[in-house]
Amino acid sequence: MVLPGVYAPQDDTALLAEALQEEAPLPGVRVLDVGTGSGALALEAARHGAEVTAVDVSRRAVWTARLNAWLTRLPVRIRRGNLFGPVRDRTYDLILANPPYVPAPDAGRPRGRSRAWDAGHDGRLVLDRICRDAPGLLRPGGVLLVVHSALSGPERTLEMLRAAGLKATVVRRRWIAFGPVMRSREGWLRRRGLLSAADEKEELVVIRAERPC
Repeated sequence: MVLPGVYAPQDDTALLAEALQEEAPLPGVRVLDVGTGSGALALEAARHGAEVTAVDVSRRAVWTARLNAWLTRLPVRIRRGNLFGPVRDRTYDLILANPPYVPAPDAGRPRGRSRAWDAGHDGRLVLDRICRDAPGLLRPGGVLLVVHSALSGPERTLEMLRAAGLKATVVRRRWIAFGPVMRSREGWLRRRGLLSAADEKEELVVIRAERPC
């Protein structure tokens, strides 16, 4: 169930869920889903028996995730806060992140529903914070899985995570048709050179970064 104004699970959610399934978290491992939205990924991790915490800055998202946890009878601890703020005193075996990553004509901080996808001119308003802060919350051997658009600089994500001492690589790729948000700014993206005249689809990537034991 998705309440109005909450980001509904889409292709990026499905791609990250595939990577989560491949990770196959064991019962009892500690999982953090940051920017949980509807709670879809948190619930998927909970089905494996993981000890799951989910965080979102949106009140509506928190209500939605709590409702879905109640409907599915799955134990998920859900907190409202900005990224890692509510969990800075904890460490995790697995961190999942499907942050806002769409480059936006307005470089200011997004408001309202657009917070779920707008991420500054380069699409990295939230991604850079995740790359900076997530490594410190991983236990030895812990893994970060993050999904975002190829328009938002996967090379920079890999560079930042490797600089933090993690072993990082792209583990999933998928081309998808432009959705409503991409279509609404397609001309701007082409003028900036982020899309070529021939591009009719967007590439999504999942990056896996592991903290050495």
